[in-house]
Amino acid sequence: MASSIEGPHRGGPRALSAGDRRFAAPARGHSRLPMPALALLMAALLTGCAATTGSTAGESSPTAATPAAVTPTAAAPTAAGTPGNAAAGNGAPGTGAPGVESTTQGRTDAGEHPDIPAPLGGLGPRVLALIPGNARQAVVVTGRGRDATRSEAVLYRRTASGWEAGMAWPAHNALNGWTDDHLAGDLRSPIGVFTLSDAGGLLPDPGTLLPYDESPGFSVDGTGFMGEPLAGSFDYVVAIDYNRVPGTSPLDRTRPLGADRGGGIWLHVDHDGPTQGCVSLEERHMRQLLLALDPEQHPVIVMGDAGSLSR
Repeated sequence: MASSIEGPHRGGPRALSAGDRRFAAPARGHSRLPMPALALLMAALLTGCAATTGSTAGESSPTAATPAAVTPTAAAPTAAGTPGNAAAGNGAPGTGAPGVESTTQGRTDAGEHPDIPAPLGGLGPRVLALIPGNARQAVVVTGRGRDATRSEAVLYRRTASGWEAGMAWPAHNALNGWTDDHLAGDLRSPIGVFTLSDAGGLLPDPGTLLPYDESPGFSVDGTGFMGEPLAGSFDYVVAIDYNRVPGTSPLDRTRPLGADRGGGIWLHVDHDGPTQGCVSLEERHMRQLLLALDPEQHPVIVMGDAGSLSR
């Protein structure tokens, strides 16, 4: 069955390409309204994110749902930004491909925050310009190379004196690396700055301040690209607002930019292998991230390979 959420790859292993200091946050959570029917949830999920050989919910695929990323120009229901082309200055909302220099839904508009404090780890001026002025938390995911599957994630907190870094967490990204122009099924993670507004998982809310959808729809099985088991990959997830509608469950399949642009790009539990488009962290680190993220701090994720993020 065609996958519409980029998630674990179920099937035979595929060859890889080359390649806690957490910030304290109140441990109270917000529950989300229950999802429709369990059958719909399961159907939505069994087509998705990490690197599966069967079915999973999560990363984008030909029949993905709505986008909500953060880019230079806004035109979608998200913290800041809208979809756009990968060329700087191409600011027609809802058009083009998401990327660091594009106007992708969920991305933040450039030039809205002239008071950016001291820069954070290795980010270049173009990328820094995409971070919203009201963002006080930023998860920076830096890939080892354009085609590499391993990355490092750091949660930064914005203070009066600049950005303060937390501990570095090892991470995986998509099988084929990174891209400025993500398409469903390309097995690459989208590069850019995206808002983080919703969470969920198979397990109960650990105490996050983000809206949290606990649902059996986050169940996943099968094996990943390296033959690793995918069970538990969606125990905890944070939706990355790329081609999705913020304020909805990560399982929501609405795709503002169209199904061909993929969707279901999440932060989720690592399964010891590359993903289809998501970013994965060890379970303990996902819990720490969930407890640290605070919607009042307008958190974003800045993600891409080191070279792209230095632009």
